[in-house]
Amino acid sequence: MAVKIDKGSAQELNLTPMIDLVFNLLIFFMVTTEFAKEENELAVVLPAASAAMPLTAKPKEIFVNVTDKGEFFMLNKRVSEEEIETYLIRAARNNPVQQKVIIRADKRVPFASVVKVMDLCNKAQVRDYTVTTETSE
Repeated sequence: MAVKIDKGSAQELNLTPMIDLVFNLLIFFMVTTEFAKEENELAVVLPAASAAMPLTAKPKEIFVNVTDKGEFFMLNKRVSEEEIETYLIRAARNNPVQQKVIIRADKRVPFASVVKVMDLCNKAQVRDYTVTTETSE
C-alpha cells in the first residue's frame, strides 16, 4: 500500500505592507529633520543675561534616610516628622509635578517608619517617591 505525502503548496510572503511602512517612516523622518533645521537656521540675535536659568529646572531629589532605630535624617542632620512634612510641603509647592523623594531605610528598620515617610509624602502631595534597595550581583 503506497503512502501519499501531501507536500503542500508554497506560500508567498507579501512584503508590500512592510515596504509601505518603511517608506512612510522614511518620509516622516525626512520631513521632521527639515523643520528642525529651519528652526535652528533662523538669524536671530539672542539677548545676553548674567543670571539666566532654564525655565524648567529639574528639581533635586530629596533623600530621607531612616536608621535601624527609626530615626529620620535629611541633609545629614536628624529631623523630626514635622520637619520632614514642612520641608516636603515647601518642595512640593515649588515643584508641584516633578518633585521626587527617595526613601533610604535600613533593612532592620520596622516598616512602620517607612510607611510614616510615605504618608508624609502623600500629605505633602508628592506622588513620586521610591524606597531604595541594594542590588545583589
